Amino acid sequence: MPKTPQAIRGTQDIFGADAEAFAFVVETFERVRKLYRFRRVEMPVFEKTEVFSRAIGETTDVVSKEMYSFDDRGGESLTLRPEFTAGIARAYLSNGWQQHAPLKVGTHGPLFRYERPQKGRYRQFHQIDAEILGAGEPQADVELLAMADQLLKELGIAGVTLHLNTLGDGDSREAWRAALVEHFRAVKDELSEDSQERLEKNPLRILDSKDRRDQRFVADAPKIDDFLTDEAKAFFEAVTSGLDAAGVKWTRAESLVRGLDYYRHTAFEFIPDEGSEAAGKLGSQSTILGGGRYDGLMESLGGAPTPAVGWAAGIERLAMLVGERGEPNADAIVVVENDAAMASAIAALGTLRAAGFSAELYASGSPRKRFDKAVKAGADAIVAFDVRDGAENRRIKAEDAERTRIEGLLG
Repeated sequence: MPKTPQAIRGTQDIFGADAEAFAFVVETFERVRKLYRFRRVEMPVFEKTEVFSRAIGETTDVVSKEMYSFDDRGGESLTLRPEFTAGIARAYLSNGWQQHAPLKVGTHGPLFRYERPQKGRYRQFHQIDAEILGAGEPQADVELLAMADQLLKELGIAGVTLHLNTLGDGDSREAWRAALVEHFRAVKDELSEDSQERLEKNPLRILDSKDRRDQRFVADAPKIDDFLTDEAKAFFEAVTSGLDAAGVKWTRAESLVRGLDYYRHTAFEFIPDEGSEAAGKLGSQSTILGGGRYDGLMESLGGAPTPAVGWAAGIERLAMLVGERGEPNADAIVVVENDAAMASAIAALGTLRAAGFSAELYASGSPRKRFDKAVKAGADAIVAFDVRDGAENRRIKAEDAERTRIEGLLG
């Protein structure tokens, strides 16, 4: 016999309670998205490679090491999307969505990165994503963060705190970047190999290093607050006061950065509190949801300067925090105790589903055992069809109100 193919490393087949938790995350996101009036968008799973290499940056690990890129038959380099933001920005420019600005959009689906699979991290993974394009006001940041906070609460995820920082405006960031280069250049030979490489290209990413060799020098590195312009200070104060007014709890995280050149002002992550149940499931340093303001992205794709802010969260990670969710019982099970009554049972099944009942048909195996199987399945109502003395017989097992409703539907 031929050998059965196995799943590709870093992919997963989701079933049962895990699939129910996954679906619960998506359904909750869709409900909250509608509450906040974010419009649904569907994006291509692959784009021209330049969409990501130009938007994310050639020096990042995502572009240099992790992208699934290939040449199509026409010789054009294409890439499976490693994130949503760059594709949404491309669509905003190429489809003329500027006419809808400020545009609030949300989406979810699979993403692809070639990295070492580990707990809660896969090569094909799934994210929910929310963006506000063409909005330069601090209120847009507050709106997005309030939405994220409500989403986590409605998922029942506790023990998580919003970590918040500012990266300043363009002038603030450039001055801070220069000071960081000077600081780390003085100890260059003692930094990790990765940080030595990042020093000239992307020094902010050194602040995010988990390597102990780097962390010694990160603690006393220059802080962004020393370089903020008055405008950048006012913007951050407007965000924090807005969050306070919205009832969103937050903590300042001065070392939280977004290494890409196009990020400005607000940067944020929702992180499990130390000792919380969420930290036990994922680890205390795991980011559950993260994002920031990326006012420079559109220019990298050839568009006019356009303010924007967004966040993304891994569905698998959120599903791990949600925990196992059993498949709900059917509202009704239609049982065929005699195959001669099959047509009536199928007709009843259609009527119940049309009325909004989740319903299932039990019509296989021993006719005498089908009703007992339905009872064990735990449906709210059982509608059984039998034939006795040449005449069809129907009986309903349910609470009085439910039985009356079903009888009214079936006649």
